[in-house]
Amino acid sequence: MCINKPIGVKANWDKEAQVWVATSDDVPGLVTEGETLEQLVKKLQIMIPELLQANGLLGEDEQYEIPFRLLSERIGMIKCEA
Repeated sequence: MCINKPIGVKANWDKEAQVWVATSDDVPGLVTEGETLEQLVKKLQIMIPELLQANGLLGEDEQYEIPFRLLSERIGMIKCEA
């Protein structure tokens, strides 16, 4: 089976914890973090199918292709002197 609509995942930089925090309105219960976006993607590749199955949105004995879109945002400051 193939899921055509990409799962939306948002990642925001937590300055205090120094990690990316990911959440999704499309995957109930999805909250995870990673020190890098690459680390975060690896966690998402495991967690998304597990949570979809746990929430009864995927069958357990089938294989799926699940597209996802990761949107990241990081706000920073640049100090400059005139």
